[in-house]
Amino acid sequence: MSALDVGRRRVVVGIRGLSIVIGLRSALVGAVVALATVFLALLALALGDFPMTLAEVVGVFTGQVDALPRIVVLEWRLPRAIAAVLFGAALAVAGAIFQTVTRNPLASPDIIGLANGSFTGMLVALLMLGGSWPLLTAGSLIGGLVAAVVIYLLAYRGGLHGFRFIVVGIGISAMLASVNTWMLLRVELETALFASAWGAGTLNSVTAATAVPAGICIVVLLALLPLVTPAVRQLDLGDDAASATGVAVGRARLAAIALAVCLVSVVTAVAGPIAFVALAAPQITRRLTRSPGIPFVTTGVVGGALLLGSDLIAQHVVPLTVPVGVVTVVLGGGYLVWLLIHESRRRA
Repeated sequence: MSALDVGRRRVVVGIRGLSIVIGLRSALVGAVVALATVFLALLALALGDFPMTLAEVVGVFTGQVDALPRIVVLEWRLPRAIAAVLFGAALAVAGAIFQTVTRNPLASPDIIGLANGSFTGMLVALLMLGGSWPLLTAGSLIGGLVAAVVIYLLAYRGGLHGFRFIVVGIGISAMLASVNTWMLLRVELETALFASAWGAGTLNSVTAATAVPAGICIVVLLALLPLVTPAVRQLDLGDDAASATGVAVGRARLAAIALAVCLVSVVTAVAGPIAFVALAAPQITRRLTRSPGIPFVTTGVVGGALLLGSDLIAQHVVPLTVPVGVVTVVLGGGYLVWLLIHESRRRA
């Protein structure tokens, strides 16, 4: 006699009217990954040209260590570690939204052109309006939104189909990459070198002055996630099913995509287009949690751990210090090959 499945156990995160329901397994996975993230953060604060022990790092926060170690930890290394976690979470949640809305595991902001669109907006702001952080952020945000609108309009044919959306996005991404290269070839060498290094995706230039405003923006955007989550969950069942349950499909999809674009654009404005975190984190989370959909909160935790771990590799494992985007491209490229093979076998 088979056992009766009465459903998965749930955990509610948030307050009444503004909460997200998480499966128990997803919550446990998120808790384990969060503990791993704390350990990685302690390593990030301890390693470097001025090495410290984990006890000394903890002593900085408890007030038992002063002077130079305190400056190194709190002013030099902590902003970068916090930025890595928040940026990774933002990219992962954005990728989860796109993959859920399009119902395609290959949908990712860096693949469908949003990262390049944000890069284009940043370059226009840098080359024509100056290099202040508010202008770069505004340019990145506008560039990402414009790219998203263009892709949406070109891919929309009586509805939004995931495959068409991805193919159109890849085409727009290639066009924007060409425009970005053309702009870099027409500027002074020093500016081109700065923009090119930034375009690889790097946390090397992150300071408290840039990490704090970006972090506040990301926290505010993530706080809006419960407002779109119910509709996005319905969209994962298909447009017809979502419409039958009372969801305004067009408006819900636009709101979700706008939130994802804003998350990507804030990260891009500070760290450049960091590739493959948005692609890999949602699917890794889905397999770890064994959930029918992509759990957004757990995905954000996994994304933060992925980017922080990649930054540690970029700083301390690779013989030469490289941008974190180089590490995520290598790791994500291998993951993409595996995902393509896995999907082709599953459909066959």
